[in-house]
Amino acid sequence: MALPVSVRAGAAVRDLALRSTRLRGSFPAVQLTPRRWLNLQEYQSKKLMADHGVTVQRFFVADSADDALEAAQRLKAKEIVLKAQILAGGRGKGTFNSGLKGGVHLTKDPKTVEQLAKQMIGYNLSTKQTPKDGVKVKKVMVAEALNISRETYFAILMDRACNGPVMVGSPQGGVDIEEVAATSPELIFKEEIDIFEGIQDHQALQMAKNLGFKGPLQQQAADQIKKLYNLFLKIDATQVEVNPFGETPEGQVVCFDAKINFDDNAEFRQKEIFAMDDKSENEPIENEAAKYDLKYIGLDGNIACFVNGAGLAMATCDIISLNGGKPANFLDLGGGVKEAQVYQAFKLLTADPKVEAILVNIFGGIVNCAIIANGITKACRELELKVPLVVRLEGTNVHEAQRILNESGLPITSASDLEDAAKKAVASVAKK
Repeated sequence: MALPVSVRAGAAVRDLALRSTRLRGSFPAVQLTPRRWLNLQEYQSKKLMADHGVTVQRFFVADSADDALEAAQRLKAKEIVLKAQILAGGRGKGTFNSGLKGGVHLTKDPKTVEQLAKQMIGYNLSTKQTPKDGVKVKKVMVAEALNISRETYFAILMDRACNGPVMVGSPQGGVDIEEVAATSPELIFKEEIDIFEGIQDHQALQMAKNLGFKGPLQQQAADQIKKLYNLFLKIDATQVEVNPFGETPEGQVVCFDAKINFDDNAEFRQKEIFAMDDKSENEPIENEAAKYDLKYIGLDGNIACFVNGAGLAMATCDIISLNGGKPANFLDLGGGVKEAQVYQAFKLLTADPKVEAILVNIFGGIVNCAIIANGITKACRELELKVPLVVRLEGTNVHEAQRILNESGLPITSASDLEDAAKKAVASVAKK
């Protein structure tokens, strides 16, 4: 039975790896596993594409109204689109605290671009995906507005089942691909790419045909597909999704909007890209957690979760909720845990005034439970922990870990399993 727990956790965490789940029902061979920790603004993604020969709209980025006016004049376009640059979706229907409605505007007059930019830059834009007070807009994208005569969908993904990349396309673009997969699965086309041979001309051309491109546009679309694959490889992406991948009345194939996900393990050789990571819209505590390789997402409850692994963290949130409690956060220690990380994790959790109890749930495969136990005891003593602490440990070196906790003399409540831990954590809050 699905649990209606932690809506924010579900939205934030499941987007790390489960976008593929929504697609998988319609074409089970495709399994996406992107991670969403690297955040790029729209203009950054489009610049990456343009730098690799992919056709995108001409655009400039401005951080002041004067710069926006100059950009609009330099474009010399028949029509201009002005877009506020924030990471959240729903910009077009958002509202600014300046009174302006909409974070995306079309105009033919550069002077209007200047006036609109004055009401965007420096003001908070609120959408369905932002915090209540919105997000401050620091930059706007001033782009050439192009008419779209037809929209298609195209993506390149890493597919574990095939041990390599897969192209996925549909002639029906501009809408959620999940919706197309559910209602018209026959309009979804996929093609595996040999990671050693690379994309072949006939594969790119066949995909262009499947997407409905005709005449000269067919070869143009195939060339764009090959360039997108080259981009995919060069930047160590796990996904490059273009929606819409469209054609204009003038006979041009253009990537109008794109989402790029990156392999975090490639950070060491993609330093320039990872340096663009925009963390300004994160909660300060999330940025602090990232300094210690901790993944943190704040929730609305009062029982802090201290877990290793995203799946185990979601299960822990769910079982707390099932037992009548409310999780205060999602905190994932990951695999290569060090004692200092455990200490910093406790420091973050105890700094949250909402937290009334802490539940530690560790399954030690790669993780050594004794390291966790030493980190816990150190944190409890040095931070003078004032809230109830429930610990469930299982796996590598668990007996040594239990000995460390038992002999610490600290008021730590041990749990035999996850169900027991959740019940004890919820009960400890109820006693207050």
